[in-house]
Amino acid sequence: LSFLKKMVFFSIFFFPEINDSEGHPSSSHQTLKGTSKWATSLENLLEDPEGVKRFREFLKKEFSEENVLFWLACEEFKKTQGKKQMQEKAKEIYMTFLSSKASSQVNVEGQSRLSETILETPHPLMFQKLQDQIFNLMKYDSYSRFLKSDIFLNHKKCEEQEENSPEAQTAAKRASRIYNT
Repeated sequence: LSFLKKMVFFSIFFFPEINDSEGHPSSSHQTLKGTSKWATSLENLLEDPEGVKRFREFLKKEFSEENVLFWLACEEFKKTQGKKQMQEKAKEIYMTFLSSKASSQVNVEGQSRLSETILETPHPLMFQKLQDQIFNLMKYDSYSRFLKSDIFLNHKKCEEQEENSPEAQTAAKRASRIYNT
């Protein structure tokens, strides 16, 4: 698989959970989950694999899925070890998102575009300025529309129905009895 396909697969299924020192989910992640957490910030949405999946679904309908794919590719690129692998991934990101012939070109300011010569000496933060531009574009444009979209609202409704189901209430009552004895 190409780097981009691997990165997309990885982003959907293996986003790391944020844990405390004992390996348990941190308390900030326990208080809010799902759509409630997504609605607090784009950062929280992008930390959740299900959130990324739903946001991608929304952006696809808006013909701007390349923005989140570029952002995810840059996040994965920062973790790349070794000059050769970094050169290969940098070239793939450039050819996929930044080149004038890119198949999924992102909309970044013209003077911010990278020339192919920088690909010879890659470094982990070489795409940071462009990634920040795309993040801000998503944050101040797509993200607010996503929170009003049917995709988000339907997912939120399903979550609320699950939380209010008799099975969930019974489990909560059992847990309450266990911890209050």
